[in-house]
Amino acid sequence: MSRHETSPTTVQPASNHRPNACCFCWCCCCSCSWNEDRERAWRASRETKLETIPNCEACTKPTPEEVQGWAQSFDKLMKSPAGRNVFREFLRTEYSEENMLFWLACEELKTECNKHTIDEKARMIYEDYISILSPKEVSLDSRVREVINRKMQEPSSHTFDDAQLQIYTLMHRDSYPRFLNSAIYKSLLQSVSHSSSES
Repeated sequence: MSRHETSPTTVQPASNHRPNACCFCWCCCCSCSWNEDRERAWRASRETKLETIPNCEACTKPTPEEVQGWAQSFDKLMKSPAGRNVFREFLRTEYSEENMLFWLACEELKTECNKHTIDEKARMIYEDYISILSPKEVSLDSRVREVINRKMQEPSSHTFDDAQLQIYTLMHRDSYPRFLNSAIYKSLLQSVSHSSSES
């Protein structure tokens, strides 16, 4: 029997930690070596400079007025480090945290002046959030993808501007209304109001 054929007696036991393993897909359930290489590369990319974005941005405790202001406009929420942290926590519950991570990475890229650093960070943003093979791929339309693909030949600090605006708009229209009605936001609002009334 050739090594490419599988014998029914070599089927992995059901207790294997990857029960749905196959070699015909590239999803996370796949146990084939190609997927493991991809996972290793993805983990390595987590450790690169791009991921100096902290788990949570450093910020002071928001005031009750600030927290109430987040309900008045999405811009106010996104301009506040504390607001971004809370919104990101909410996005994590909806499995769409990559939208905020992508937006933050684009903001960081805009602050760069060094050509080599811009090239490196642009490539990492592309691999992490634009590539269709990435587990953190953000949802962009084909026109924006084409623009990015053209700009990636000579990346600049504004390579992802169109994509960043599209993701900002998506978060504003789609996630923000749900965030305002979420337990995360309501309990924070209650907690800051309560602590301010005590002081």
